Amino acid sequence: MSAEKRLKKQRERRKLRVRGKLLSKGEKPRVSVFRSLNHIYVQIVDDSTQNTLVSASSLSVKDSKSDKSSIAKKVGLELGKLAKEKSINNVFFDRGQYCYHGRVKALAEGLREGGLKF
Repeated sequence: MSAEKRLKKQRERRKLRVRGKLLSKGEKPRVSVFRSLNHIYVQIVDDSTQNTLVSASSLSVKDSKSDKSSIAKKVGLELGKLAKEKSINNVFFDRGQYCYHGRVKALAEGLREGGLKF
């Protein structure tokens, strides 16, 4: 097996392992994170109806001159504010295949400051 296929398979297994632990716990919506090279995208998904309730990304943040971690924190604050308007308080944090550090950790801190509880 080539290294590229092996890494892709490992990422998929990690993503399913993290999501499987979250979905077995209850009926709360889940915060799904996608991190690209330049941007970060986050959405709150209701898995029972398979609908996106609220979404935000680093494309919508005005201050794009700062570092990626601070932009991720601002995206978290923005999503927290939008979720509060839709009366969403408790969510699961689905980090997907990404490790909980750097931009993903800053995003989670922003969500907590925005008023969401994990």
